[in-house]
This record gives sequence, structure tokens and C-alpha cells, in this order.
Amino acid sequence: MKTTLEIPEAVMRRAKARAAATGQTLTRLVTEALNERLAKETMRPERPWMRFAGAFKRHRAESRRILKRISEEFEAIEPEDRT
Repeated sequence: MKTTLEIPEAVMRRAKARAAATGQTLTRLVTEALNERLAKETMRPERPWMRFAGAFKRHRAESRRILKRISEEFEAIEPEDRT
């Protein structure tokens, strides 16, 4: 399928250089990059609150620490207490 995109000049130069350096066509490079990006998005666990509370880059390490701590706490709770 053909399409038209507006890509910043600096990004296009880098993409063309990368494609040439790896012996790929620009089409293949862009297709692979899009596939990788889309795959990452589908691999994320669904946590609706993360869209607001954990999506900020500077807070990712802290979010991971908090989620780890929550998981540890839930592992420590006795099964009969989880109801």
C-alpha cells in the first residue's frame, strides 16, 4: 500500500543512512520500525491507571518500584485473606 507521510528532514536523513548502512530499503526499515513499535504497545499489561499515574518517563523507575512492592505485599497475604 502506498501512502504519503511528512517526516522531519533530520529523521529522514537518519533513516536513509541507517537503511543504506544495513543494506535495507527505506520501506523495509520503516515497516520493521512500525512493527516493533506496535508490538511493544500490545505487549504492555493492561493497567488503566498507568495512563495517568505511570506514563511519565521520569517516573518509570519509581512506578516499577511501587508495582514490585505491591506484588510483594500481595504475595505475603494469606490466600484466605484475599476475599
